[in-house]
Amino acid sequence: MDTTARGGETAQTLDRGLRLLHLVADAPGGLTVTEAATRLGVGRAVVYRLVGALAAHGMLRRDGDGRLRLGAGVLHLARRAQPLLAEGALPALRRLAEQAGATAHLTVVEGGEGVALAVVEPSWTSFHVAYRTGARHPLERGAAGRAILAGRAGAAGPVSTAGELQSGAYGVAAPVLGVPGLEASVGVVALAPLDAELVGAQVLAAATAVATALS
Repeated sequence: MDTTARGGETAQTLDRGLRLLHLVADAPGGLTVTEAATRLGVGRAVVYRLVGALAAHGMLRRDGDGRLRLGAGVLHLARRAQPLLAEGALPALRRLAEQAGATAHLTVVEGGEGVALAVVEPSWTSFHVAYRTGARHPLERGAAGRAILAGRAGAAGPVSTAGELQSGAYGVAAPVLGVPGLEASVGVVALAPLDAELVGAQVLAAATAVATALS
C-alpha cells in the first residue's frame, strides 16, 4: 500500500471517530454499537475498533448496559478550551458592556446548565451588576439560558427577562450560532430595565461578533 492510500485510510478513520463522538454527544441515553454502526453506515467491527481507540484516550466509555457514552477525556478537553473561548469573546464583550452600560457575559452549556464563562463590567457606570465568572443557572431561567434554548429551536433574536435569576435584575441575551460544537449566548444584565430594541440590537451584534471570532 502506498503512502497516499495509507493517508487516505487514516483520514477516513479520523473522520469516522469524530463523527462517532458527535453522535454519542447528541444521544442523551447513549448509543449501542449497532445503533452507532447504522448511523455511521459502517459495520459493527469498524465501530468496535473506533471505540477501542477512543476509549484508550478517555473519549468514550461503555456504561453498565454496554451503551456508548462520552468519557472524562472530553470534559478535560472542554475545560482546556474554555480559556480560549473566553479570550476570543472578550473584545466583543468589552464593546457590548460599554455600549449598553451593563455587565456583559458569555454563557456556555455545561452539564445541562448555563455557566458564565466570561464577564465584563462597564467602566463608566456608577452601579452595575456584579456577575461572577463560573456562576451556574438552569437554562430555563434567565435571559442567557433562554437564549440558548431559543438557539436550539433555530431562533436567533434577542431574549429579555426580568428578575428570574436575581430580584431587580434585568437581562437581554442572544444565542451564539454557527460555531460547531458550541452552545452559548451573549448577553447583558443590569439593575434597571433595558431598552429591549436598542440593547437587543447591541447584544445581537455582539453575539454575531463572538461567533465570527470563535469560528
